[in-house]
Amino acid sequence: MKPFHQILANNLVANVTNFTVWFAITFWVFLETQSVFATGMIAGFYLVFTAGFGFWFGSIVDHNAKKHAMLASSAASAFFYILALGMILIEPEGAFRDPYGWYLWGFVLLVMLGVIAGNIRSIALPTLVTILIPEDSRDKANGLVGMVTGIGFLTTSVISGFLVAYTGMFGVMVSALVATGLAFVHLGLVQIDEGRVAVDPDKPVEPKRVDIAGTVRVVAAVPGLFALIFFACFNNFLGGIFMALLDAYGLSLVPVEIWGLTFGVLSTAFILSGIIISRTGLGINPLRTLLLVNAITWSVCCVFTIQSSFWLLAAGCFVWMLLGPYAEAAEHTTLQKVVPLERQGRVFGFAQSVEQSASPLTAFLIGPLTQFVVIPFMTDGAGANAIGGWFGTGPDRGMALVFTIAGLVGLVVTILAFNSRYYRELSAAYAKGRDDDGASGGATVANPA
Repeated sequence: MKPFHQILANNLVANVTNFTVWFAITFWVFLETQSVFATGMIAGFYLVFTAGFGFWFGSIVDHNAKKHAMLASSAASAFFYILALGMILIEPEGAFRDPYGWYLWGFVLLVMLGVIAGNIRSIALPTLVTILIPEDSRDKANGLVGMVTGIGFLTTSVISGFLVAYTGMFGVMVSALVATGLAFVHLGLVQIDEGRVAVDPDKPVEPKRVDIAGTVRVVAAVPGLFALIFFACFNNFLGGIFMALLDAYGLSLVPVEIWGLTFGVLSTAFILSGIIISRTGLGINPLRTLLLVNAITWSVCCVFTIQSSFWLLAAGCFVWMLLGPYAEAAEHTTLQKVVPLERQGRVFGFAQSVEQSASPLTAFLIGPLTQFVVIPFMTDGAGANAIGGWFGTGPDRGMALVFTIAGLVGLVVTILAFNSRYYRELSAAYAKGRDDDGASGGATVANPA
């Protein structure tokens, strides 16, 4: 296997492990506490950490060998998982059933830190695509990355649903530790030529620091790049709603085993889109592709919870998963072409921090807002009286109303973005591009497809 494919396989194991823990903690806390407030807070923790650590993780990737950064990611995850397993073993009776208890939230904190440590890999991987893959094939390589993500989701949801149902979080944490150890050992054996350039003695050595100001200057130098990042930020503002409520909504319709299995089956859409992208690419303008798939996705979000139907929910999730890799691959392909390699880790980290910065606000607000305002509104309040006859009433319909409103807002913003000058400017910057001795940089190898 070529190093790129071995890295993809290794990241698959790491992603499955961390996403299994992420899915499992959300499923398990809801089942233990029956609290939408608690699941909203968990989503908030995840997003706060993702946004807060993005700058630092990007600097780690830029200032160290990418392989070493990924190994450190696995080691950090294992450390926090061990601490979390210890809390399970010494749990006081009933401590995990209190949605407001410090013991539960201390456990959630450790688990989330272990999951978040895996984000170093998500920043390092696209920089390795720049290093190892020719510029004209990177969109296809990013499609393979999306396919790996899809395979991860396929196995993650099934594994987490059944592990939670039959072993609780004890089985989840033990499995996570074993898989993390295997990924660490395998990655240590992979030989990666990162093509590092010899240091020019006449050029000042860049200090190993986060350097937010320098990263901002790099982003600002590309017309429209800030707009792309802030567009993704707004999408994630609305996306926080889905992170906070989707599992609770799904679990209100079917048992946890069925919900986990459903996500596994639907995640074949990730694999399908990844295969298509790896063969056809994203077209001559990845930004146009990004906005098109956003328009379709938000349109679907307007209607996939319009009635209390498991099958309607499943269809909407399938479309979302089918188009998601297109949006991610389009953003990565654009950044890989217009950002210098030596800054890509920090720019990807900057983008991750900024794009995720809005989601914690949504996740923290939407759980309590839905629990204490929208659900009563659609159970026996004015909403139930006004539209309950056709929309339905009850807690699940309160969550459904939030999804529908989010879809409408997202669609309007996408249409505005399509007609903005920022879209035209960044499209022109991408079309102009720069060769590897400019923005792209890095060595090239054979076509990954």
